[in-house]
Amino acid sequence: MDLKGEYRLAAPREKVWALLNDPETLKSCIPGCQSLEMTGENEMSATVVAKVGPVKATFNGVVRLENIDAPRSYSIVGEGKGGIAGFASGGADVSLEEDGEDTVLHYEVDAKVGGKIAQLGGRLVDSTAKKFAHQFFDCFAARVAGDTAAEVSEPAGA
Repeated sequence: MDLKGEYRLAAPREKVWALLNDPETLKSCIPGCQSLEMTGENEMSATVVAKVGPVKATFNGVVRLENIDAPRSYSIVGEGKGGIAGFASGGADVSLEEDGEDTVLHYEVDAKVGGKIAQLGGRLVDSTAKKFAHQFFDCFAARVAGDTAAEVSEPAGA
């Protein structure tokens, strides 16, 4: 599954970069994120509850930041296991481009799923992934704008 897009954020690139590297900001914006903790330099452990159609699972995994070119870009690489529901793995390339006083965030995601979740069908998995991405970036844009109370709600099934 490939997903790409961009968001225009009304903030300088340095502020956007700082928030992209802040575990508390990320935790509050990742749909279903129960915990996100730094475990080493550029590495975090995460627990995320996700519902895809009729399958709801808790995924435990590791997230690494790679190819870091501060404050311009990085890659997020991760994998999580959800027990009998299956697994998810993949990565996202994120880049920040200055445009006047705004920052344009570009992202490109490549993800793979296996197990019960993969059996649900590509359309359902893709639409759920797109919804999760929009929920994340809408919340992130609100946080960049200064709404520190912004959080995603419990993600609904697709």
